Amino acid sequence: MMAELPLNYSLWISMQTSPVYEPAKRSAFLDIYRGSAVLLMMIFHFCWDLLNFGFMEFSIYDPFWVHFRSLILTLFLSAIGWSTFIVLKKDKSASFWKRDIKLFLSAAAISLATYLAVPNQWIYFGILHFIFIASLAIRPIARWPIHCAIFGAAIIIIYHSTDWLLFPNAFSTITHYIALPQRTLDIVFPFPWVGVVLIGPLLGYLNWHKIPTPQHTVLTVFAFMGRYALPIYLTHQLVLFALVATFKMVLTFIS
Repeated sequence: MMAELPLNYSLWISMQTSPVYEPAKRSAFLDIYRGSAVLLMMIFHFCWDLLNFGFMEFSIYDPFWVHFRSLILTLFLSAIGWSTFIVLKKDKSASFWKRDIKLFLSAAAISLATYLAVPNQWIYFGILHFIFIASLAIRPIARWPIHCAIFGAAIIIIYHSTDWLLFPNAFSTITHYIALPQRTLDIVFPFPWVGVVLIGPLLGYLNWHKIPTPQHTVLTVFAFMGRYALPIYLTHQLVLFALVATFKMVLTFIS
């Protein structure tokens, strides 16, 4: 989520599953679910680009944008536990090492790219970093979806109703001893988001991924974005930022 955040900032026509997903045995509904998160993320980043170049005026701390970002994170992170449950249900000894390597290298690439581009605000623990850690953490317990959901719900409730899971000085203390910037383009704190990941397996247990999906061009596009969420995440902001920057340069030139 490319947005400058301080460290204390604490998705019916014919009901038939599209046959394009059957050979790969993927869930069309889960791909559409994840694709919705991708689309919302692109909208969020596009608005941030417009803000950065002076085409829009708003604060990312306004309730609307805070909730908008939270919705995107909720969709992405619940899909982690959900997809993990599905894989482990089909094969208890399933291997995730290829996916783990892709996530690790992608997170490292984001850190390196932002460090070179904006060293004072580089991303050292953004959404991809959190997804990588959360993916590892959910696997040993994803086979018990109800227990996971209860634990996850408890975390979310405690976070929003008490200050027990609020650690306002944690990152300032860490950055005092480690040379990390006080502001970053993206950061995801463990709470309450680990709770959202833990609720994910319940969606798999309830067989949401088996919900039939209508054959529609729009949903096909959503499913495509969900299926290729990682490469889209890694490249979309380069395209959007370049387009807005170019448009700004053209306006400046002709004026």
